[in-house]
Amino acid sequence: MADVLTAEAVRDGLGGLAGWTGDPTGISRTAELGSFPAAVAVVDRVAEVTEELDHHPDIDIRWRTLTFRCVTHSAGGVTHRDLELARRIDDILRSAR
Repeated sequence: MADVLTAEAVRDGLGGLAGWTGDPTGISRTAELGSFPAAVAVVDRVAEVTEELDHHPDIDIRWRTLTFRCVTHSAGGVTHRDLELARRIDDILRSAR
């Protein structure tokens, strides 16, 4: 099982991630896309990555606004897996704009 990161490690890990906030209990980011279909397309791409990583975020879809929340539930907090998933989500969001 992956170790839960300290508050300092989470802060450091989020340093290179645009728009992400959080603490050892979870990290999140909200992004607005140009349209509802564009938002759903991003969710589809994120779904493919999460299956590859076998690590899944909570995703809230509100019209064209997406909120991603990452936490390793089995570990009880944020792990390196969550930071990697956040990086991959950022890559997808950058390419969708």
